[in-house]
Amino acid sequence: MTQQAEPAVGGPPASAPKETDGRTARRPLALRLLARPEVGVFLGAVAVLIFFLIAAPSLRQGSSMATVLYQSSTIGIMALPVALLMIGGEFDLSSGVAVITSALTASMLSYQLTVNVWTGVIVALVASLAIGAFNGWMVVKTGLPSFLVTLGTFLILQGVNLAVTKWVTGNVATDDISNMDGFDQAKKIFASSVDIGGVEVKITIFYWLAFAALATWVLLRTKYGNWIFAVGGNKDSARAVGVPVNFTKITLFMLVGFGAWFMGMHNLFSFNTVQSGEGVGQELIYIAAAVIGGCLLTGGSGSAIGPVFGAFMFGMVNQGIVFAGWNPDWFKAFLGVMLLGAVLINLWVQRTATRR
Repeated sequence: MTQQAEPAVGGPPASAPKETDGRTARRPLALRLLARPEVGVFLGAVAVLIFFLIAAPSLRQGSSMATVLYQSSTIGIMALPVALLMIGGEFDLSSGVAVITSALTASMLSYQLTVNVWTGVIVALVASLAIGAFNGWMVVKTGLPSFLVTLGTFLILQGVNLAVTKWVTGNVATDDISNMDGFDQAKKIFASSVDIGGVEVKITIFYWLAFAALATWVLLRTKYGNWIFAVGGNKDSARAVGVPVNFTKITLFMLVGFGAWFMGMHNLFSFNTVQSGEGVGQELIYIAAAVIGGCLLTGGSGSAIGPVFGAFMFGMVNQGIVFAGWNPDWFKAFLGVMLLGAVLINLWVQRTATRR
């Protein structure tokens, strides 16, 4: 007669020692930090800062650093929505000329109709959002790559900017609107400065940092942020689990339009007039800042903090070359080397961090 073994009641059964491998072992904190897309560019930004502080001692002055931060902010404000769009898996090659389109719209409408400049500002906002919505709608409805759609928009806006400005004003630039109603109030909002310890700090720097904080919160703490990562990673899988893919992509393009409007207003109220041929090539700077900041060209990965450091690197190089007394003709070559170097460093850091 066999007896069935009864479980021991004296305590919990002894558990076998857990076996771990490279996939389940918890990686060191340093490697987990290096896996973050913004850490590599942060280290690169620190290196560039130290280099130019040594090469150009005048950069150590508060006014010089304020100039660097201002230059960085004019790139960084646009690089943020461009980065969000790239995380969502799309590009916008029209973002540079869209800034000028916004400024031209506000300037010419206000001056030619002799209305308060705020009327032009509001109309320019509507126009910029409409351009973004058009780009997004074309991408989601036709299935064409956003590279081709926005390249077409870039060429259209470039031609319209020049042709309409010459037709309306008889010149390639708009008229001075500094004496019009509402100009002073708009200038305080879009192009004023704040005195901090005797140093004039442009207001765009504060907007830049505030927008970066808001974008970070959206990406990490909201449902919309999850949608952005999802549609950038795999839009078909995202659609299968209920993510509104079309809505997300269109609104991302509209965010780029909003950024173009904001920077267009800054340009207008900083210089009182706008050159219709400007903006060409700036879209590559915005995209490069986002890429240096850790945004993948394939979408689905990135952050809002990384492009902040990427834009800072651009601003530091742009002004650092001037303060160092070097030939500014080498600026673009330096940026190209910096872009390739940052991408390679990010790739090496990520591979090192994820290596078992």
